[in-house]
Amino acid sequence: MSTIVVVGAGVSGLTCALQLAKQGGNTITVVAKHMPGDYDPEYTSPFAGANVLPMALKYNRWEGETWPELKKLAETCPEAGIHFQKAILYRRAKDEAAGFAGPLSDGLFVRNPWFKNLMPDYVDLPASELPEGMSSASSFTSVCINTAIYLPWLVGQCRARGVVFKRAVLKHISDAVKLSHTGRKPDIIINATGLLSCRLGGVMDQKVMPARGQVVLVRNEATPNMVCTSGTDDGNDDELCYIMQRADGGGTILGGTYMIGNWDGVPDPNIATRIMKRAVEACPALTGGKGIEALDVIRHAVGLRPYREGGVRIEKENIDGTWVVHNYGHGGWGYQGSWGCAFRVQELVDEIKSELKLGSKL
Repeated sequence: MSTIVVVGAGVSGLTCALQLAKQGGNTITVVAKHMPGDYDPEYTSPFAGANVLPMALKYNRWEGETWPELKKLAETCPEAGIHFQKAILYRRAKDEAAGFAGPLSDGLFVRNPWFKNLMPDYVDLPASELPEGMSSASSFTSVCINTAIYLPWLVGQCRARGVVFKRAVLKHISDAVKLSHTGRKPDIIINATGLLSCRLGGVMDQKVMPARGQVVLVRNEATPNMVCTSGTDDGNDDELCYIMQRADGGGTILGGTYMIGNWDGVPDPNIATRIMKRAVEACPALTGGKGIEALDVIRHAVGLRPYREGGVRIEKENIDGTWVVHNYGHGGWGYQGSWGCAFRVQELVDEIKSELKLGSKL
């Protein structure tokens, strides 16, 4: 039986803990400063939309292997808080001419993307269905996740498999060697600390920085479509427009921003006004054509996405005599890559077990 400590209780840490618990042969403790139910800008997962809009420029296993898992949950597990929603991606002519250099672009808005063979019902929309100013658009079936349900669901699934949760604030990743609920030194530590990997001793990854995301959560419904545009005319280059309705009464997320390097956790009222104005223009049904005054706001919020220059870090490293598997730096795609990343973490854990000659079963 292997003793494992997972540091971090966002979607990445929880998914890793659940996957390792499903594998069997692991005694797992999750330790974190923040847990589901907390709201803090540095604890990003509760603030996510969350949905699946593939962002990679070409196929990668993180998104490719996660979609089937989320699709299966939407089909078979209503208590997970995931539902299907049609996604529409609108491309502005000026953004297309500039090569989609705006925030969250990556591979999302390119024509003929790799994910057209992954996401169900992918089609290019006819010109007759394009709003003014849009050069093209595509639609496909995706999912939207109610994070207030899904994160506790992950905790419940972990608890059902014997995972223990503990609050702790770590100054150094090696502090985790004393935090297993068994009292034993862990064989393996999983570092899923997200944004805080830039400050955590033993890691101190200076490539990690926040990508500030400001959103407005409203009670108004945005069925049936989830809309995202490639850019905006009324804000900065790090602002965009997206609308998604969370499952099971979770409200509708209006966004947003992708401000790399910005640590400000306080909502900006001017940005909030622009977000709401864009949303009702893109989706008049939100307010029945009555404008932003008819939006029923639940909260204004800011989450600091764990952006990492050069991309996600998923690799093993021996720190102070203990094996650490890193899984952080997902930027804005933590949910839609969560299972694929967890599968790779499990592979690395298995490699370490083999090196340490640890059995996978009792």
